[in-house]
Amino acid sequence: MTVRQTARILEEEDPELDVTEGPDLAQVPYQDLIAEMIRRIGEDPDREGLRKTPERVEKAMRFLTQGYGLDPNEVVGDALYEERHHNMVMVKDIEMYSLCEHHLLPFFGKVHVAYIPNGKIMGLSKMARLVEVFARRLQVQERLTEEIAQSLWEVVEPQGVGVVIEAYHLCMMMRGVEKQNSTTITSAMRGNFLEDARTREEFLHLALTTHRPVS
Repeated sequence: MTVRQTARILEEEDPELDVTEGPDLAQVPYQDLIAEMIRRIGEDPDREGLRKTPERVEKAMRFLTQGYGLDPNEVVGDALYEERHHNMVMVKDIEMYSLCEHHLLPFFGKVHVAYIPNGKIMGLSKMARLVEVFARRLQVQERLTEEIAQSLWEVVEPQGVGVVIEAYHLCMMMRGVEKQNSTTITSAMRGNFLEDARTREEFLHLALTTHRPVS
């Protein structure tokens, strides 16, 4: 069914609905919109290989943008523990996949997150969970970096926070300039990481230095 056919059905159900200026897209089923997009590029959404594509795309997009329904405080939950540890805690190489909001193409890479506790430590897996909260949205890498840093700063209330993201962008690799080996690196700092040059240098050295995996 095309978007226009859907609009006509809606008009028949509600005679006061005016579709002369185009359908109200909010009332059109998501899968119909995907089918229409397939038509617009010159394909047939009813052929065998594409028949279930709108359904698959809807499921994929709901998964890839599930971060909109997540709250950092709820993700961390009760995984905060009182601990008299005042040295850097760092989790490196957190895998990250997100969607560029400009072209809806993926960008992916590694996130390095560190903080200096101030009486509380957070369960290590929760760092990766916080990354997911913001990565599973339409994003730009610069904002993603800031949002991860700010959420850790607010939830854990540490002495300092540092976040570095290294990512590849398919909008640069598959289209446009088509540069296959370019990497984008962004960073965000809070507290000691911002104010103390030695702390910042230590973090950046650890984040951007390749180490052998622990055997």
